[in-house]
Formats: sequence, C-alpha cells, structure tokens
Amino acid sequence: MPIATVNPATGETLRTYEAMGEEEIERRLQLAEATFRTYRTTGFEERARLLRQAADLLEEDLEELGALVTTEMGKPVAQSRAEAAKCAKAMRWYADRAASLLADEEPDAADVKDSGASRALVRYRPLGPVLAVMPWNFPLWQVMRFAAPALMAGNVGLLKHASNVPGTALYLEDLFHRAGFPEGCFQTLLIGSAAVDGVLRDERVRAATLTGSEPAGRAVAATSGEMIKKTVLELGGSDPFVVMPSADLDRAVRVAVTARTQNAGQSCIAAKRFIVHEAVYGAFTERFAEGMRALRMGDPMDEETDVGPLSSEQGVRDLEELVQDAVRGGARVLCGGERPGGPGWYYPPTVLAGITRDMRVHREEAFGPVATVYRADDLDEAVLIANDSDFGLSSNVWTQDDAEVDRFVRDLEAGGVYVNGMTASHPAFPFGGVKRSGYGRELSGHGIREFCNITTVWHGA
Repeated sequence: MPIATVNPATGETLRTYEAMGEEEIERRLQLAEATFRTYRTTGFEERARLLRQAADLLEEDLEELGALVTTEMGKPVAQSRAEAAKCAKAMRWYADRAASLLADEEPDAADVKDSGASRALVRYRPLGPVLAVMPWNFPLWQVMRFAAPALMAGNVGLLKHASNVPGTALYLEDLFHRAGFPEGCFQTLLIGSAAVDGVLRDERVRAATLTGSEPAGRAVAATSGEMIKKTVLELGGSDPFVVMPSADLDRAVRVAVTARTQNAGQSCIAAKRFIVHEAVYGAFTERFAEGMRALRMGDPMDEETDVGPLSSEQGVRDLEELVQDAVRGGARVLCGGERPGGPGWYYPPTVLAGITRDMRVHREEAFGPVATVYRADDLDEAVLIANDSDFGLSSNVWTQDDAEVDRFVRDLEAGGVYVNGMTASHPAFPFGGVKRSGYGRELSGHGIREFCNITTVWHGA
C-alpha cells in the first residue's frame, strides 16, 4: 500500500510520500535510544509541563487539524474536531495524574518484616523506546492514548502509522517537537507494513503496542514473542448491544443508531450485533431501521453530514461482500444494503435481520455502518448470542433490572460492560479486550503501567 493522502470522498490522490530508507530508520532508532537515556531522568513536573504545552498547541490547531483528518480518512469534520479535543483532554489527564499513578508503593509493614527487610518498595521505571503501530480510523486518538501515558512514564515513542494518514502522522511528530519535547522523544516512521518486523526486532526497541486487525496483531505478537518483548494489542471487535424489555426503548434506539454509525461504523468498539428480547424486538427493530434510514450520508466536510465515506475502496468491497453473503443466506435487508453511485467510497447505513450462524457477518467484524439484529427469547439466550463471537472488546446492555445487570456483568465475555449507554473510551477507565480482541490495557493507571519496569527495591535489615 503506498504512503499517500487519498481523499475518500472523491478517490483523488492528493499527495504521496517516499518511504524512509534503512539509513533514515537507523538514524531515528539511534536518536530514540540516545534521547531515552536522558529523558528518562526528567521529573514528572517537567514532563507534565511539556505535555500540557502540546495540548494547548493541539487546541490552537483544532480547525486545521480537523480538516486534515477528514481529508485523509473521511470522517465528518465535526467528529474529527471532537477527536482532537478528546486528545487534549487525555494529555492533561495524564499530565495531572501520572506522578500519583506511578508513585512508589510501600508493601504492608508486616510483609516487609517477614521478608527480612528493613524497608521495601515498588517503583515504576520506564522501559525505553516503544514502537506504536496505529490504525487510520481514529488517527489522533489511537496514537494519543499511547503517547500521553508513555511520555509521562519516561518512555520515548516511535510511531508507525497507517499508510493512508501520513499527514496526520507527521503532524503528531511536529506537535511534540513544537511543544518542546527533546528531539527523539516522539518520532514518526514513514514506512510500509513490511518494514515493521525489522524495526520490532531491533534490540533498541523495548516494547510494542498495536491497534489494528487480527492478522497484524498476530504478526506483531509472534515477532515480539520471539524477541521476548512486551506488547499490548487492541484488535477487532464485534460488540453486542443487548436490549431487554425494561429498557428505555426510545433512548436505546437513539444511542443504537449513533453507536453503529459513528465514524461511518469504522470503530472496533462500535456496537455491531443488536440482540433484542422478543418482547420488544418488533418495536426496537422498526425504530432502529427508521433511525438508520434517516441519517444524512454525504460530503464529510459538510457540518450537517452524519455519515461520511469509508476510508478505502477495499473497505467498501469488504462490506459489500459481507452483506451479499448474508442476503444469499436468507438475511432480510431492512434498510440500505446497496452502494450508491457516484464518486467516493460510500456505503449506506444498513440493517440486516434474520442472521444465522453460518453467515460470514455473524463471525466477521463488519467495519462499516452495517448492523445485524438478533431476536432473543430470554436473558439466557441473549447472553449466549452475545458470547457467540471470537471477539470480546466491549458490550452494551439496556435494562432497568438490577438482577439482569448483575448477570450481564458476570457472564458477558468482554473487556467492558456499558449499562444503558454507549461504549466510549475515557482516560480514567482501562480499555482493552479478551479473546481475539487482544490483551493488555490502555488508558487509566493500568495503561500507563503497561510499559513500565515494575521494580522491587529491597533493603536488608
């Protein structure tokens, strides 16, 4: 895949970039290692000052940055600006809290005495250069939820961004440079996917984090395992959205539409499988299809647009194949289902009912605005359908019954359970999944500690 900015709304290639050669990659690896030796000794106060400065600069660039993101990957421009603002919020969150999140911990005095020590503590120390392999769907936020905690912990970052958002990748490197971070603290590697393995094998790279597809995660995990390097993987998701009879149906429908179509449905944590109790199945499905049908699809630079184009021609083809396979298998199309004519990589909000286990869309992640609706006879069947997936990133449940909430929280196989609300990442809460959705956690105190050397310090009596 060429490294290029291609406008998804028109298919026009706006700019292409040369991939960095071996000499430039080596220069940047040397710089990362050298910078880490000194940056790791800076205090939390200095790191926080720099990160807050970066947040201020990002907010000053909001309009320009929103347009850049929309031009490169197609999300409605209002969503691009909101993503940038969310990054600034996360940067300040970590600037304010990193010192306490990584403060030395003192074990219980009785345990210290029992170990024969006069004193003991646990200290969090940075690991070194961390390689981040990041996707295009949230090209700012996905990077920042790694970069902010990693930099506050004293690590340095090497970003291999998706090849269709090179402008955003270079902006992020420049942002940290303008904020005053030492040269080498955060560098963008303009390289193709084939070059990742070589960088990951380099001994100067101490760890890696990847957000992306399952095949990409397998490749990074395999190499990291061979090299014995720490990894965090956030891969695909096919999140269930369960609606029970006691749910506020009007609100559940409104949130369901947003949860399925935000970012044109190109989100790992988007609700994708809508599992509805038979008592409210008819009412929910009718209103849901109506809400999806009413969305405005069009130019992502138009402030009134609800759903923009998908990021690539291949993405549209993949989605078409999933829908067509389901229809051949007997699924009913309640709305959408046909690609519109004209330029750009658009696919309409689509609702499919009558899904069976042998359809591809039941097993595979639909990365676009296609929703599948299932009927459940009772709570037990709802849990079974929800867990009948290789993925386990997050989940949504809609009920006013506390006993049902307890059951879902106990039994759903997912990294998050959102009750009467839409899954959304927030810097205060750990984010990540189970099963083929990956392992490790981003955000919160759990995220900042992922790339730390958790060190036991023991003093003899």
